[in-house]
Amino acid sequence: MGYCNWPEMSAIDRVYHDTEWGVPIWDDRAMFEHLSLECMQCGLSWDLMLKKRSIMFECFEGYDYDAIAKYGEFEIERILATDGMIRSRRKIEAIVANASRFLEVRAEFGTFCDYLWGWTDRKSIVYRSHDNMRIPAGNPLSSQIAADLKKRGFRFVGAITMYAHLQACGMINDHDRDCPRFQYIVDRYPTVVKKRGY
Repeated sequence: MGYCNWPEMSAIDRVYHDTEWGVPIWDDRAMFEHLSLECMQCGLSWDLMLKKRSIMFECFEGYDYDAIAKYGEFEIERILATDGMIRSRRKIEAIVANASRFLEVRAEFGTFCDYLWGWTDRKSIVYRSHDNMRIPAGNPLSSQIAADLKKRGFRFVGAITMYAHLQACGMINDHDRDCPRFQYIVDRYPTVVKKRGY
């Protein structure tokens, strides 16, 4: 069986792949965590994000977006001083700012998940053009969502970051067709097959 050609997958990557990656998320807290991890990951490896995940979870109070939206300089300095934390002030400030924007989206749409899944009619997308692992770094859908989020004031949400987020939260099922996780998701969640692009 294929495992998505994740080269030399570490043990922590394998667990993430086999239990989380690509499974549709409909919980706003979990969605905010994944969005924050993708923002923090910019320019770094995903393996590092997974190794630092528990530290970030503690730093951001379990990704309680209501609490994070109220963070000021004291909390940012606390996070920067945390042992083992990724010390990027810009990214930490972005997550704090994104929490406020996240609340605004929730106020408008009910939940952030409702907003985000509205882009795919609440279905996971399987792109035929991604057969044989021809997977792009971004696509028109991720570009549209990134542009809308930026217009709303979100930070570190470019088209490539958003494409990775759409994969992670299950909006795009980019598991290899031979990977057991591909069929697991197709069998359990509403799915639409598209040729390419949107």
